[in-house]
Amino acid sequence: MTDAVMTLLHDVMTSPWIYAAIAAIAVIDAFFPVVPSETAVITAGVFAASTGAPHLGLVIAAAAAGAFIGDNISYQIGRAGGARFQKRAAIRWAHAAFEERGGLLLVVARYIPGGRTAVTLTTGVVRYPLHRFAFFDGLAVISWALYSAMIGYIGGAAFEDNPFKGLLLGLGIALTVTAIVEIVRYAVRRRTRPAPDATEQPRVPAGQP
Repeated sequence: MTDAVMTLLHDVMTSPWIYAAIAAIAVIDAFFPVVPSETAVITAGVFAASTGAPHLGLVIAAAAAGAFIGDNISYQIGRAGGARFQKRAAIRWAHAAFEERGGLLLVVARYIPGGRTAVTLTTGVVRYPLHRFAFFDGLAVISWALYSAMIGYIGGAAFEDNPFKGLLLGLGIALTVTAIVEIVRYAVRRRTRPAPDATEQPRVPAGQP
């Protein structure tokens, strides 16, 4: 069964259409996260190291280009449908947050499953300047494509004679990094959460002494 799967993957990865497929998956995943684009890029990186095909540089370029196009579609969706939310308090807060550190949010969110879609949609809703969005999103997608492809490449190089083990290693590294990011985010949220006021007296229900 494993041999059959790896043979199928090898046939897919050596196809000249693989770069278009990676780009298309990255486009869709940016605003409709159904198929994780990281998995496709990591798999391509594994085969680039173990078999020489596809070409690693073209994989990175295809993934970055697709992600950039998808993020801009998400931005435009938010911009087109965001007028009705402009007066809400949460959107006013988001507008201030993006004005202060929008670039950092765009870069960090690219590595958080589902977070990239929420952030790119919100940048459109708050009408974050398009030229700034394009600049920081460009940095985000290039770094993300490099990260995903190189994780696969490292796994493929470590198990050059067994691409399946390389794929498992690459996916394991990606899952570990994602888990660490989520743990750090949870810890930061807990530390920054305002502590309850110790001087506040508990409320006593009416009718009780």
